[in-house]
Amino acid sequence: METESEPYVRLASLRQLHQVMADMNTARSLADTLQTVADGVVNALGYEMAGVNLVRPDGDLVVAAFSGNSAAEALITGRVGSREAWDRRLGMGERWGDLIFIPHTEGWVLDDDDVPQWFTDGPAPRFEDEWHPSDRLFAPMYTPGAPGGSCGELLGVISVDRPRNGRLPGAWGREALQMYAFQAAIAISNARLRSNMQRALVRLEREQQALRASEESFRQAFEYAPSGMAIAEMGGEQHGRILRTNDALCRLLGRPASAMRRYAFSDLVHPEDIGTLLRTSAEGGRAELRLGRRDGSYVWVSLRNSVVADAADGPRFLLTHVEDIEERKRRELQLAHRASHDSLTGLPNSAELRSRLAARLCRRPAHALESLDAAYGHPAFDGPSGHGFDFAPGVESYDGYDHHVHTVAPEGEQDDGTKGLAVLFCDLDGFKSINDRFGHNAGDAVLIEVARRLSQGVRDGDTVARLGGDEFVILADGLGRADAQDLAVRLRNEIIQPIRAEGRAVRVGASFGIGWAHCGMTADEVLKSADERMYVEKRSRPKQHRRAG
Repeated sequence: METESEPYVRLASLRQLHQVMADMNTARSLADTLQTVADGVVNALGYEMAGVNLVRPDGDLVVAAFSGNSAAEALITGRVGSREAWDRRLGMGERWGDLIFIPHTEGWVLDDDDVPQWFTDGPAPRFEDEWHPSDRLFAPMYTPGAPGGSCGELLGVISVDRPRNGRLPGAWGREALQMYAFQAAIAISNARLRSNMQRALVRLEREQQALRASEESFRQAFEYAPSGMAIAEMGGEQHGRILRTNDALCRLLGRPASAMRRYAFSDLVHPEDIGTLLRTSAEGGRAELRLGRRDGSYVWVSLRNSVVADAADGPRFLLTHVEDIEERKRRELQLAHRASHDSLTGLPNSAELRSRLAARLCRRPAHALESLDAAYGHPAFDGPSGHGFDFAPGVESYDGYDHHVHTVAPEGEQDDGTKGLAVLFCDLDGFKSINDRFGHNAGDAVLIEVARRLSQGVRDGDTVARLGGDEFVILADGLGRADAQDLAVRLRNEIIQPIRAEGRAVRVGASFGIGWAHCGMTADEVLKSADERMYVEKRSRPKQHRRAG
């Protein structure tokens, strides 16, 4: 059962994971990239130790980086394990997607082979999902394969040991480690490619004979690179025009090389990403944006620019590396959605509700800001760099400008015509009896149907969230007091209609409390006010003895 704090923990871990992935792709050398990969497993994924075993040209694997324990690092870094012993490891144990988990009940047969390994002490597990000191977990890394998702050759293996919480990783943890290994393989492959290309660029600056040899090396690295590559003009009227592309980029965008030479990247980028492209500096610039395919669709890519010269004093060109990150973006969105939405109903969860509500509220009261508006003769609120007014946490500006439209609330109990952000707190009546009489499956079916009816009963742009248990919250902007009361009545009438659950018709009631958000309040204060009004409404209604079902 998920605790209330877990969504916050997941969001924090997700942000740290994204940062580590970005660091992997900006490391200066292959050695830095490998160490960043090992450190990221410990710092972002929550394991106590991690090692990166890299495949050598002869096929054996060397411990190239280690993190989490300095004594173990000094003991095994640089040691080599045979490919035969590694293949044995990767062929046994349990398959968790692309991960290999070898429990201690099977792994004892590997204690005496030639693969470098470390041993940790600890008590025997007390629970079924507790990590044993002799458990082993491996995340293989493969070179980027052909379009369609097929894996290439084995690049290396990430070995991890003992999650900090002492438990075997769950579905989210496994998917995060699997995605991390996928991105680590790309980062290591790209680091190797960049290293080769940097060596080629050094040779290009030397004598003519070395230049010709380097040109062939560069051509092969360019043409056969697993990721997209392009050369574009730098400077002049034709700045940015694509001169040459490799097969990987043509396949990625579904465009022939002859057609690519008619474009610049500014012609192919998604309209919403033009600003991102323009902000990317020519030398060493990097950006994540969408490029258009021939069929009209768009693909997310990571675009990195570097400058090369045709000769020592010759023209300069932009070398652009284009990496397909569509799968990574999809997984990021999935992980972010799981962390911010209720797994049963699919509605935004408590953390996401508070985030959306807080984004609408500045911390200074609206009446104080309106007084300053009058004093200055124009809107005084201009963000953190202006007169010192505070935005909600994590919000720097509103609507893309240094301006904030303050959230106000109706005054008094009568409808005075003011339109504000209504917060409807909904608590189901009689839900516990359904759980007690018909079981939790029936209760879950009721919650799912109530969530559907609430979502259908509000406008596009309104938020319906599940706060927890049988409590729901609706955020509806631009309503007057009478509008909000009408909305509560309509939603209650929808909820009380019979619901099919486990083959029978059941009924639940609903109590609504209407609160109003305005600047100067916190998200918790807004929710508390709506919750209190809901309990006032409950106490004011005559008691009814209704039987569920």
